[in-house]
Amino acid sequence: MIKRERLYDAFGELLYAIAMADGKVQKEEIRVIEGILNKHLWAKEIKWSFDYEKYKNHSLEEAYTKAISVCKENGPDPEYKYLLDLMRIVADAFDGTVAQEEHIISRFKGDLHDEFLKHLQNQ
Repeated sequence: MIKRERLYDAFGELLYAIAMADGKVQKEEIRVIEGILNKHLWAKEIKWSFDYEKYKNHSLEEAYTKAISVCKENGPDPEYKYLLDLMRIVADAFDGTVAQEEHIISRFKGDLHDEFLKHLQNQ
């Protein structure tokens, strides 16, 4: 299992990927992220990571690839449910969820499912 700090960095990267899925991070998405995160213990870490990805203007694919790698290394975690809920809320924040955002959410669920199932079968 990895350090929690790195896991929450990955959460910020995934939220950035969702926000970028429609081509641009919208103000509404940032407001939603800030509003929801203020209730989370690791809010500063998640938001810092999101802001870093935005500042560096990383591509959706770069952010997603880094984040999914960390999640796979971390293994199953109950926090993924929270992350999926956040991803859905951010996706819906600006003009509803578009196909590209839904694709990222489905891809995340599928990638984790496949990885954890493979790990279980190898034990």
